[in-house]
Amino acid sequence: MAQRLHLVFGGELVDPTKTVFKDVDNIHVVGIFPDYATAYDAWKAEAQRTVDDAHTRYFIAHLHRLRDEEAETSADAG
Repeated sequence: MAQRLHLVFGGELVDPTKTVFKDVDNIHVVGIFPDYATAYDAWKAEAQRTVDDAHTRYFIAHLHRLRDEEAETSADAG
C-alpha cells in the first residue's frame, strides 16, 4: 500500500483573508503524518490552540500528491 504523507504547518498571516505568511522564517512545522486522519487531528489541535489569533492559520499539505506528480514527470522525461 502506498504511503499518503501529509505535512501540517502554519503561522502568522499578513492578512487573515489571504494565505501569505508574515514571516516565512517563523512558520511552525507541526510534523509529517502517515495519513490524513492523523494529520487532521494535529491540524485541529493547533487550530484550536490558536483560535483567538485571527492572523494565525494552519494548513495540511498532501505530500503524497507532490511525490506522485514528480514520479509522473520523471517517467515522461524518459
